Amino acid sequence: MINEQNENIPRRHLIYSEWWQKVVFWRESHIKEKTFVIILALVVGILGGFAALLLKTLIHLISTLITSHLALTGGNYIFLICPVIGIILSVLYVKYFVKDNISHGVTRVLYAISQNKSRLKPHNMYSSIIASSVTIGFGGSVGAEGPIVATGAAIGSNIGQLFRLSPRVLMILVGCGAAAGIAGIFKAPIAGMLFTLEVLMIDLTTVSVMPLLISSITAATIAYIFTGYDLEFLFIQSENFLTSSIPYAILLGLFCGVVSLYFTRVMLRMESFFGKTLKTQWKKTLIGGVMIAGLVFLFPPLYGEGYISINQLLDGQPSSIVDSSIFYSDGTHTWFIILFIGCIILLKAFATSATTGAGGIGGTFAPSLYVGCMTGFFFAFLLNFVWVDLDLSLKNFALMGMAGVMSGVMHAPLMAIFLTAEMTGGYDLFLPLLIVSTISYGTIKIFEPYSIYTMRLARRGELLTHHKDKAVLTLLKMDSVIERDFMSVRPEMNLKEMVDVISKSNRNLFPVVNENGILLGIVLLDDIRNIMFRPDLYKKMYVEKFMSAPPGKIEVGQSMESVMKTFDSTGAWNLPVVEEGRYVGFVSKSKIFNSYRRVLRHYSED
Repeated sequence: MINEQNENIPRRHLIYSEWWQKVVFWRESHIKEKTFVIILALVVGILGGFAALLLKTLIHLISTLITSHLALTGGNYIFLICPVIGIILSVLYVKYFVKDNISHGVTRVLYAISQNKSRLKPHNMYSSIIASSVTIGFGGSVGAEGPIVATGAAIGSNIGQLFRLSPRVLMILVGCGAAAGIAGIFKAPIAGMLFTLEVLMIDLTTVSVMPLLISSITAATIAYIFTGYDLEFLFIQSENFLTSSIPYAILLGLFCGVVSLYFTRVMLRMESFFGKTLKTQWKKTLIGGVMIAGLVFLFPPLYGEGYISINQLLDGQPSSIVDSSIFYSDGTHTWFIILFIGCIILLKAFATSATTGAGGIGGTFAPSLYVGCMTGFFFAFLLNFVWVDLDLSLKNFALMGMAGVMSGVMHAPLMAIFLTAEMTGGYDLFLPLLIVSTISYGTIKIFEPYSIYTMRLARRGELLTHHKDKAVLTLLKMDSVIERDFMSVRPEMNLKEMVDVISKSNRNLFPVVNENGILLGIVLLDDIRNIMFRPDLYKKMYVEKFMSAPPGKIEVGQSMESVMKTFDSTGAWNLPVVEEGRYVGFVSKSKIFNSYRRVLRHYSED
């Protein structure tokens, strides 16, 4: 009976494969690719919208169960326990069920696009939803947007793989899934599309624009159908933005740029601390858990995404921000509230990085929104205090700060502007949102050329960008351009032996290696042409006498962009490739140019 079952399993799989192949062949012969991409974009938008809805619902259910009975007039010791429980559950789930690294969702999507032909694993369609809902619901100080981007992108990738679509089309579907995730979770279709263009750096072409719009609009429509037409954040503009406030908007942009830089640097330093200093997972969980528990206990607004606190500031209720904390007081002085908010601005990056460093799953999208709101409010309050007659609108500046810090942290000014406007309905503040976002982005670009998402990949030369040359070089793989048919020689060989090797080779370049395979130099045919036909020198001249040093070397794993820089600096047409000094092969500039043209032609088709 057992043998029969084992024999039936591959048979059923074979039947399924044959049936699906017929479906794929029928599609290829009856539906044009451009039309089919539009259909799949609609499907990805629907699934991405429901995924966003599911994630928001799970987070809300878990957090409501925990926080619905909290005391508002004092500290709550449950904050010392819940974030740690959430992180431990996430770590166990990832370790024993997922068995794969699912942290840094947006960065992993970027890596898949640039280095893995836009292919994401099937478990990415659900694993981040489960892990992040537990992490955030129990109080982890991270956002749900990174996980939903990874989920939506995985949905698009796996549907595309199911129909055997090319990497170029998979890239578009990955962007559709990411756009659907952002649009669905924020009810912001324009921001969803702009996120894909600015953060994931997918080109806006005649092929990509329609699928991205369809996915974003579909996901946002699903969010509106099931959750109503309420905006994500309650904002009523009761105070007009005056042109006399433009100089202060400019100053806020500069301030947001500095805060964005601080947030980014702290996140990266803390990530390095947890990744390099703490070697074992349980040390990371223990130290990170203690950090986040202590911070949330002292500053309850750091609990979860922090959207309640954003609503309080936008609604003109800053005194509510000290609720449920040990600092609560009926007559809390305004200055203490501002000091409290200032501490939150400084500590949010530590809380977020402690959550992810400990093993929790979540993103930095919502934290940047949160810090931005606090920053704008803090900035306006201080100016109003210094100049009593100034009377800047605190909630208007809080809204502008959201766009400013988000723009700086994510290097996505257009997305930040439209997302802030779509989430709050604050379209009347479009001009100041433009000013603050642009200046914040310009400020941080002076110090950090890459966003918090792209920095990890950019340092390794694995980032796909809008720069066409760099994008194509990133897509090229070193292994695909290494030529290994060069015949090597030894330094102790004489000229006669060298001539024998030349007679068997169709190359005019010969690497010189020792007995361990270490590259010592090269021999160019042109350099010995004048002596190779002199038999009297056959026994007198040795390779070590006429070999020369290569103009440069390429290391295995080196990015193609840096390889081209080496070619440019040396002026060479062929360079040896080594791995820890051992000879591997040669890379020729002509081979790279041929591969470049092939990849460029493939990814530029409309």
